[in-house]
Amino acid sequence: MPDQIVLLDAPGDVTRFRLQDQPPQSPGAGEIRIRHQAVGTNFLDVYHRKGIYALPSYPAVIGVEAAGVVEEIGPDVSGFRPGERVAYAGPPAGAYASTRIIAAERVMALPDAVSAKVAASSLLKGMTAYMLLRKVTDVGQGSTVLIHAAAGGLGSILVRWAKSLGATVIGTVSSPEKAALATSYGADHLIVGRGADIVAEVKRLTGGNGVDAAYDGIGGDMLLQTIRAVRPFGTAVTIGQAAGPIPPVAVEELRPGKSLSHPSIMAWCADPGRYREAAEAAIAAMGRGIVCEISAEYALAEVARAHEEMESGRSAGSILLLP
Repeated sequence: MPDQIVLLDAPGDVTRFRLQDQPPQSPGAGEIRIRHQAVGTNFLDVYHRKGIYALPSYPAVIGVEAAGVVEEIGPDVSGFRPGERVAYAGPPAGAYASTRIIAAERVMALPDAVSAKVAASSLLKGMTAYMLLRKVTDVGQGSTVLIHAAAGGLGSILVRWAKSLGATVIGTVSSPEKAALATSYGADHLIVGRGADIVAEVKRLTGGNGVDAAYDGIGGDMLLQTIRAVRPFGTAVTIGQAAGPIPPVAVEELRPGKSLSHPSIMAWCADPGRYREAAEAAIAAMGRGIVCEISAEYALAEVARAHEEMESGRSAGSILLLP
């Protein structure tokens, strides 16, 4: 079977995807060709597909993380050899393919204990969790945090990592089934149901204080509730809009002394030093079991189904594409 690549002809729905044979490519100076064994999907891919975050040109290849083996190294590349197991995440997009040529500085060696599927499902999310818990906020022993979608891909890693740092975790989930999953990841308290009064529940669970930090990838009207669930001088973090665009938030909502942060893992990863710091931390965390559960696997040709599953909200965990 020839190598394949998924092209996005223009921003839009899943009908904009097109599968095409990929001709052989040779890496240039400072580059590596990787044969993908697993390609990770993220809600960022949906934003790229829809054009919420525009790509430089079309047709385009989306996808920002994958794992596989080194197939060929270009001139001036040291430290890698053909057959070595590797992974990468972050910009530039282009992972939805059987093989990929990528700058060697973006490639991370994988230890034996971390499989390609685990790496492809957890690297970018682990890097995001590291950025959120250790750089945007400083979560540690005695912290109390609120994590939305605590049974989801990023949510599950945030729960596990926050617990490893000694935090008390309050999670939100949409169903009792997802509550059971989030509990198995270590969440101390769960707020269940899309219509739950999150602010009242958080205040009840924290003796009226609110949480030290809250992480909101849901968007829509949820951000306002998230801010109101944070204690004075705590931090609310907005990291996505799975439920839709975020309405304007009045600055008065930050009184007294609350902070609002809108970090981007792609912007973080644009700096090579920060990228490697976060990637090394995420890979080490995977070795300690801080991983995302894999909820579904699809062939590369089934990319439309994978995106439909991701957008449905039914899946708890990460969805992989297998070339």
